Amino acid sequence: MGDRWHVEVDRGVCIGSGMCVGHAPDAFRLDTARQSHPVAAETDAGERVLAAAEGCPVEAILLTLADGGEPVFPPEE
Repeated sequence: MGDRWHVEVDRGVCIGSGMCVGHAPDAFRLDTARQSHPVAAETDAGERVLAAAEGCPVEAILLTLADGGEPVFPPEE
């Protein structure tokens, strides 16, 4: 079984660009205020979700390992 990620969008940072929906339409939605939110709080680890996080122009998407909380994106520096 693969890793599971906890997905969170910082709505105070999100600018509603929609890049996340473009990369992972099954994982993100824009609400009526054009704010992104994850479809589910946890998801299987995958390239599309990671690409959505990496492609966010304001780094509003936070990914952590669901079973331990270690950061996936953005990486700790």
